[in-house]
Parts: sequence; C-alpha cells; structure tokens
Amino acid sequence: MTSSTVSFRPRFLPSVRLARLRSAAVEGAASMRRAVRTSVARVADAVRRIRRRPDDPVAGTGPHPDLTDGGRTTTLGTGTTQVAARRLSVAVAGLMPAASAVGLAWRGLYRDAPANAATFRAYDLGSLTVATPLLAGALVRARQGSLRAELLWAGMLAYVVYMYAYYVFGAAFNALFLAHVALFVLAAVALALLLRSLDVASIAERIRPRTPVRAVSAVLGLLAASLGGMWTWFSLRFAVTGAAPEEGLLLQPAPIGHLGYAMDLSTLVPGYATASVLLWRRRPWGYVLGAVLLVASAVVQVDYVLALAFQSAARIPGATAFDPQEPYIAAVITGAAAVLLAGLRRGPAVRGGPAHRPARTPTGGRR
Repeated sequence: MTSSTVSFRPRFLPSVRLARLRSAAVEGAASMRRAVRTSVARVADAVRRIRRRPDDPVAGTGPHPDLTDGGRTTTLGTGTTQVAARRLSVAVAGLMPAASAVGLAWRGLYRDAPANAATFRAYDLGSLTVATPLLAGALVRARQGSLRAELLWAGMLAYVVYMYAYYVFGAAFNALFLAHVALFVLAAVALALLLRSLDVASIAERIRPRTPVRAVSAVLGLLAASLGGMWTWFSLRFAVTGAAPEEGLLLQPAPIGHLGYAMDLSTLVPGYATASVLLWRRRPWGYVLGAVLLVASAVVQVDYVLALAFQSAARIPGATAFDPQEPYIAAVITGAAAVLLAGLRRGPAVRGGPAHRPARTPTGGRR
C-alpha cells in the first residue's frame, strides 16, 4: 500500500498541475488580448478626437463658446485635449515632488560621479521647492481662466521635459529610473496636448500694444546666439584639434557634459531662435513659444545656482559655489518672461494689438 501510494502521487499530481497551468495560461492570454484590444480602441478614439477640426469645441484649438471669464472667452476648451493635458499635468505635479523628496533623502540613490550626483540632488531640490509649487499654482489658476497661468503651466511642463531628460538619459541606473521616465513622458505628452489646445491667436490679440516684444525677441536671439555659438565653437575645435571642451563653473563629467551639449543644441537653441524670429515679426506663436521657453529657462537658472552650491558643499575638487555672471543672466531671462506674461490683457481681445498691426509696404505705406 505504501509503495503504491508513493508511486501513484508523482505520476498523478504533476499532470494535474500541468493541466491547471495550461488553463491559467490560456485564460491569461485571453485576458491580455482583451486588454490590448481595449487599449488600442481607446488610443484610436483619443487620436480621432485630437485630430478633429481646429474649430471643434471638443478637441480644437478655438475658444469654447460657452465659457467666459470676466467678459472674455477662455482660451482652452473643455474637451478631451484639455482634460487629458490637465490630468497628465496633475500626475506630474504629484509624482515630481515625491521623486524629488526621495532623491534628497536617499543620499546613495545616484550612483554617478560625485559632481553629477550632487547636481542631481540640487535639481531635486529645485523641482521640489520651486517647480512643483509653480506648476500646481498654474494648474489652479488656469482652471479659473487665467491666460498667464496657461502659459506658466506650459512653461513648467517644458521645464520638466528638459530637466528630466538628464535623469533619464544621463544618470546611472537607479531605483527611481521608472519614475523619472514616467515624469519625462507624462510631461512631454501633456505639453504637446496643452500647446495644441491653446487659442494662440486669442493670446496674441490680448498682448498690450506697448509691450516691448522686440526687446524680448532680442533677448531670445541673444540666448540662441550665445549658447549655440559657444557649444558649436567647442565642438568644432574638438573636431579639428582634438582639444576637449573647457569645463564650466558647473562641473559636468561624462556623460552629463555631452548630454548638455546635445540637449541645448537640439532643443533650446532652435527654440530660442524660432521664438525670437516669430516674436520680432509679431506672429502669434512667437508670444507663446517665447513665454514658455523663458519661463522654463528661468527655473532652470534656479537649478543651476543650487547645483553650484551643492557641488561646493560636497567638496568636489574644482567646484565653485557662486557664478558672478549668473545674477545678471537670471535677471534678464526672468525679466523677459515677466514682460510677456504681464503684457497680457485681462479683458477682451483688442484687434488693434501688436498681432494685428498692418505691415508696411516697400514704399513705406500700409497695406
């Protein structure tokens, strides 16, 4: 009896277990197929909504006919595009302070060169204490119909995309990698949706005629020329002579230094240049791009100052606690952003604004 029982169990139990495993695998595959089909259907539906006509109040870029605030039509509709952008932005506003707090509290999180680890912790402090409150406040005010808050909202999303690209592509693999990827992707998608939902022409119409937009355009052009010229010069010099690019006051060992060149030359420099040209010609997108880039850049300057202080506090060899040129650079960028935001009217759009000034003909008359 004992021997038969012993010989019976090994033959019977594995077959039962295999049958159960096969059944579970079949059910799991079926559930996965259903989930994939549902997800694809939802994505396709969202894409169809986003690609509707620009004058469609559900997903277009025009103002919603039923929303007014203080005598003006709001620039964002209440459709799918705005709702998606807002929900993604709320997720960013919740995840960013959590990831930043962990980065500050967990001193061994960043397994990078000491200078880069100190820089990432400084960026965490800037994101926690400056970027998060600005983003949260902009979301609240934008929901109330504030034009300035909408541009501030977009600027903070641009900041998140730019800064977290360094975490995703430049930091050594760490425990918050997935959180950093999520922040980068969520902010990028939210920014694209938000920019699409803005009534750009209405924003340009509300710029006060006396706003010195060409002075702001000159600032953007100077930023593009100085930043692009400096990185291009160092890159060409290396290509010809093999001389490594000079280290700035903020120490950025590989791969952060190379990533900084790539990020600035591929995003900030063309963005500054495009916004400068459009703003100089008083095109509607010039106001939006200029405000978004300047807001994001102003907060990036805060992170730069913090990074210098963190590297010095960490006693990194060669670190400098203060950049004497930084107060002037930060003041110019912040002032230019403030000029564009302050230049927005609260009331109805005025057709005589800078976006609608008639252009001069070659003979000096007006068209």
